[in-house]
Amino acid sequence: MFSALAALHPRQLAGQVLNFALILSTAFMLWKGLSVAADSPSPIVVVLSESMEPAFWRGDLLFLWNRGRDTRIGEVVVYNVKGKDIPIVHRVVRRFGGGKNPLRLLTKGDNNSADDTELYARGQDYLDRARDVIGSVVGYIPFVGYVTILLSEHPWLKTLMLGLMGAMVLLQRE
Repeated sequence: MFSALAALHPRQLAGQVLNFALILSTAFMLWKGLSVAADSPSPIVVVLSESMEPAFWRGDLLFLWNRGRDTRIGEVVVYNVKGKDIPIVHRVVRRFGGGKNPLRLLTKGDNNSADDTELYARGQDYLDRARDVIGSVVGYIPFVGYVTILLSEHPWLKTLMLGLMGAMVLLQRE
């Protein structure tokens, strides 16, 4: 592999490195464009637990939309809890306020026996729709997110995959 890399002329090597940078920057721009369109910092999330079965299964890829702020009971939302980085996918079971008052939501996983008050931050009884909710689920693709779960559970796979992708881009000849 290194002999093939060394055989490239500096101009070819620079071209391959620029191609790799172009691929990465295009992916980043697509993600940011989708974030702006959906008005969500994370417009695509993966279901990480079994709490929403049978509606959504572990590994399902969810598409979020955060433009409509009038969340209804029964709607599935994704939210963040203060101090935790993992988004939670659950259904709205109660709502309070709205209109001139801030909309507050109570959520629960379909497969859970109790609501989410134990998951919220200390002293928080409800979610603030404007502050805590990342978006509402508008679509999904079953099981596609398992790749993300495998890469996060086995970090060596991520390193291997990135190394192979980088080598393929650098060694590709046009």
